[in-house]
Amino acid sequence: MKARIAELRNVGAFLGLLERVVTRPYGLEGMAVFHGASGLGKTTAVIIGATEFKARWVEVGSNWTKKHMLQKILQQYGVKPPRASIAELTDITIETMLVNDVPLIIDDAQYCLQKGMIETVRDLYKKTEVPVILVGEEALPANLTRWENIHNLQLAWEPAIPCNVADARRLAAIYAPDIEVGEDLLKRIVEITHGSTRRIAHNLAEVQEKARHTGMKHVSLAEWDERRLFSGQPPLSVTRPVASVTGITPLPRSKRAG
Repeated sequence: MKARIAELRNVGAFLGLLERVVTRPYGLEGMAVFHGASGLGKTTAVIIGATEFKARWVEVGSNWTKKHMLQKILQQYGVKPPRASIAELTDITIETMLVNDVPLIIDDAQYCLQKGMIETVRDLYKKTEVPVILVGEEALPANLTRWENIHNLQLAWEPAIPCNVADARRLAAIYAPDIEVGEDLLKRIVEITHGSTRRIAHNLAEVQEKARHTGMKHVSLAEWDERRLFSGQPPLSVTRPVASVTGITPLPRSKRAG
């Protein structure tokens, strides 16, 4: 089955950010940051943006090194990384970016702040002036202030946007396509999930599943047990009483040994 992607407001925000960086006037810097909490659909926006702008896209891993990052970037450009030092790989990546001249998107960029990787990203941009978009967690802009020479290269800082009811309706067309989800239920799902794309999708899939079993074609808030809505919060812990052994009475604390 072909995967479907909802074009949410975040998609428009990211496309606008890419457009702004790609078409920037001469003399302005060409890096930018797209940041926000996990679950807001940043990666979905990146997928669509990378397709629209023919950009190269890498997702940085928490255990990556500078060398591994450069190898992965080269692979995204269709270049087989040679056996080479970090300095040599940097030069090869710069030459490759200059030849292709398309944006480079670095997802989970917070991991680049480890092991000096962000300085290598800066080298790639400064030697090519090819647009580089950093995508990461909500603290990314603040954390980048530790590198003033990178912080001041940012043309724009674009926050990811939580879903609204209209976004939830678009998600319902994908995750609950066989039923009509009531506007009141959509609104409550958005409220309880704080606009998290991932959690909204989770709830809609649950609604679809119940409707499939019950034969319902329309599900409103009145027809749905609100306790079944998934907010993402862990369940409250319950203290269970310790089972006593039949026939044995616990001694008072003052008479216990020790």
